Amino acid sequence: MFEHDSVSADETASHGRTTTDSNGEATTTGGPETQAQDAVGRVLARAGARSSGYALFTPGSAQALQRDDALNGRENHDGDQYDLADRQALRRVAGLSTELEDVTEVEYRQLRLENVVLIGVYTQGTLTDAENSLHELAALAETAGAAVLDGLLQRRATPDPSTYFGKGKAEELRAVVQALGADTVIADSELAPSQRRALEDIVKVKVIDRTAVILDIFSQHAKSREGKAQVELAQLEYLLPRLRGWGDSMSRQAGGQVGGAGAGMGSRGPGETKIELDRRRIHTRMSRLRKQIAAMKPARDAKRANRKRNTVPSVAIAGYTNAGKSSLLNRITGAGLLVENALFATLDATVRRTQTADGREYTFVDTVGFVRSLPTQLVEAFRSTLEEVADADVIVHVVDGSHPDPASQLTTVRDVIGEAGARGIPELVVFNKSDLISESDRIVLRGLEPRSMFVSARTGEGIEELLGAIDGLLPTPSVEVDVLIPYDRGDLVSQMHQHSTVLSTEYEEGGTHVRAMVTPEFEAQLLEFSVDSARSS
Repeated sequence: MFEHDSVSADETASHGRTTTDSNGEATTTGGPETQAQDAVGRVLARAGARSSGYALFTPGSAQALQRDDALNGRENHDGDQYDLADRQALRRVAGLSTELEDVTEVEYRQLRLENVVLIGVYTQGTLTDAENSLHELAALAETAGAAVLDGLLQRRATPDPSTYFGKGKAEELRAVVQALGADTVIADSELAPSQRRALEDIVKVKVIDRTAVILDIFSQHAKSREGKAQVELAQLEYLLPRLRGWGDSMSRQAGGQVGGAGAGMGSRGPGETKIELDRRRIHTRMSRLRKQIAAMKPARDAKRANRKRNTVPSVAIAGYTNAGKSSLLNRITGAGLLVENALFATLDATVRRTQTADGREYTFVDTVGFVRSLPTQLVEAFRSTLEEVADADVIVHVVDGSHPDPASQLTTVRDVIGEAGARGIPELVVFNKSDLISESDRIVLRGLEPRSMFVSARTGEGIEELLGAIDGLLPTPSVEVDVLIPYDRGDLVSQMHQHSTVLSTEYEEGGTHVRAMVTPEFEAQLLEFSVDSARSS
């Protein structure tokens, strides 16, 4: 926003000349009356926001979601998108409910399209950085299915330990919530359980934080059995310290003669509290989920080991959420993955096979997207998915080139890659959505990453250059072999053509005579067929 005291020259030109009448009130002439009111209203809103200690974040500064007009024409390479049609088949419609307006009992409200107000406290950095973060939170809320009404930013040395926003500003927040008719407040950082409860008691509506929104999106978009188990485990870990009792009638699970006052001798005591019972059930469920995820690991490891045994290189596509990873994979392989202008649209790792220019096979792995302040529960729960990045031979790091702050995307993704133990793997930075980038922006991005590439999953720009760069980074066969393969072992010859560089092939009486460049692992399988050993014997 916004630290301006008066209407700018451009605004004056478009809305007319501002004068003061006999009563001292500002009026605008030379333009429509509604435009004049808008201009004065903006000035008053800015002054009021500055005097109250917080700022309304402006629309259009930094959008985590891509513009809708940039999505046309993708059906050519994104496949049939049946999953997307299924996801959009059921939508809630706002304004049809006859539910009462009292939303103080937030745990018992009916499911409905939520109207939310965003809040944030920034302790360091600039106002622009804080607004970018709040715009990203708005995109998260919209992806989760909420309607964002407004956003408030406050500058503080540290967030208030009791109410996060400060008691006075929390009262002002309650007035904003009541004026807009909002039923949920979302904080742009993780709230302590005590902060959430105290703020909820003041504003009288439900209060959640950024972590809860991300977990909600993951629970909506998870499709595979393993993905659903991982998301549920992360949600339970988040919920456990935030349980809250709701009344004396459910506070105890009493037994024996405990029900009345003066139970007398021999009573069993007060019994187990309801919150203790809930905690025990959550711990039991978490234990079962961990066992389920651990049981799925051998099958995943077996598939990965099979690729390694056949010396199939792997290329992992990693990047920020909504950077275009699935669209890029669809453009390269025609995979038909779900593509949607939403954050965390795809969660499950997808593997597709392709070939280099000289015929060597390798796999593309599409991984889950990352975001700033990614909840630690999700990082731990999706550790199995991140293993695909750690076991890859090349990492294609996809960055949204049209994003206002690509440097923060690079830093965030590299931090998660480091947590997965994949810092030593060759990385190829790719700025996607190049059709939305101007030439001056390309110069800036090139200075940010000198060895980067520009591609467009929508138009196909730079795809051939990207594939050529990947071919150069893939591990190449380094051992030359001269073997005579019996005709009954044609599988070895087939593997050599698929995964090695064949130099020459001759068909002789004893078998197929092949000279090729192979990997050390494959060389061990060919030692008994070496021409030199056959001649010496």
